[in-house]
Amino acid sequence: MTTATTDPVRLPPGPRAPKVLQGLGMVAIQSSMLTALSKRYGSAFTLNVPLFGRMVILSSPSDIKELFSSSRELIGRPKKNLSAILGEGSVFALEGDELLARRRLLLPPFNGKSMRSYETITEAEVRSELSTWPEGVEFETLEPMMRISLNTILRAVFGAEGAELEEMRTLMPAAVEFGSRIALLPEVFRRDVGRWSPGGHFAQYRRRMDDLIAKLISDARADPDFDDRQDVLTLLLRTRYDDGTPISDQHIADELLTLLVAGHETTSSQLSWVIERVRRHPELLARLTEEADAGGSELLRATIQEVQRTRPVLTASLRRTRTRVQLGEWVIPEDTTVMGALHLAMTSADSFPEPEKFNPDRFLGANPNPFAYVPFGGGMNRCIGASFASMEMEVAVRAILREFRIEPTDAADERPFNRGVSIVPNKGGRVVVHRRKTPAAKPRSASVSAEQRSS
Repeated sequence: MTTATTDPVRLPPGPRAPKVLQGLGMVAIQSSMLTALSKRYGSAFTLNVPLFGRMVILSSPSDIKELFSSSRELIGRPKKNLSAILGEGSVFALEGDELLARRRLLLPPFNGKSMRSYETITEAEVRSELSTWPEGVEFETLEPMMRISLNTILRAVFGAEGAELEEMRTLMPAAVEFGSRIALLPEVFRRDVGRWSPGGHFAQYRRRMDDLIAKLISDARADPDFDDRQDVLTLLLRTRYDDGTPISDQHIADELLTLLVAGHETTSSQLSWVIERVRRHPELLARLTEEADAGGSELLRATIQEVQRTRPVLTASLRRTRTRVQLGEWVIPEDTTVMGALHLAMTSADSFPEPEKFNPDRFLGANPNPFAYVPFGGGMNRCIGASFASMEMEVAVRAILREFRIEPTDAADERPFNRGVSIVPNKGGRVVVHRRKTPAAKPRSASVSAEQRSS
């Protein structure tokens, strides 16, 4: 258990390369760099990089468990995060008891009855997108997957329809992409000093986004069916803290944007990786198609899990020490960034035999160590929309398998490419499909994802 201590600092070993070079490595070749360092130093080592300074990297399940289970008084969020663009009402800006109280309000919309309604929306968006897919020619799946994810989030989370939905389809991706580029810059570069400054340009995006969300909030409150609506925006308007107070409208806007940033590109990137992987494993592809036709989902879920393990779109979960702590065998000083290296944890031979092998069968009937298999992070900062993302992926891949015959390929694996928000296939997850002459019949009932069953 992580504890506060006054013992002398004792950090894991690490490279002595100049700070700038270590930082460039983390930006340009993070995954391969961390993998190489783990082979040299083991499951714990220390880096020194610009912006974050001294950074302790941990990847053993025992250390990850301690990191994710640490007291909120000892370890919190890093100071540099997306709250600079998402607002003070985002969970990225909250700590301690305030964060716990907010998470208790945000989690219920992603379970039960609401999730079933979101699945219906997802199915409709997937069908609409698949109707435009060309046959017999190779194309990138990343952009189509992004459209599916974006439209699903805007409808299920924001409750957007009509003119607001149409504008947000264009505005939100551009705003999120620009905001993510400036989020970690020094504050001086993020200040609004005019419309042509980076801060001023983003401020224009943010004002328009806030105006649109305010309109959606007003429309929801005026809806005669307000009490029956299941979109996340409305559920947050109805919810209350333990003392009976509501979440402010501005904080709801901040949280909706947080859900968009956290769930849009990440889910669509993971879907493209699923396509990239199954095309290169024809026997698995045949089994998945047969299962989809029969209305099953067990192998599909296992395949998605194995894709998340071997091709994670997020490779790290960051924390910051609030005081000097002992974590495992290490004594880490106050105000130090600690990285839970998710990719290293999920490719460790100690937890996953033959970790370099793509083998979904390893997840069939198995419950992996929750501190070795960590695609959504963990602890107080675990992805709130994990069940939503899992549902989206299952619905989309199942629909593709039932609608199309996917051509296998013996092309070289697509390489991971860091887009800033997530890690994507460097060629966009290319695919060739042919419509099945008689698409399989739709299963009798909607599926419930593994994330929902475990939540």
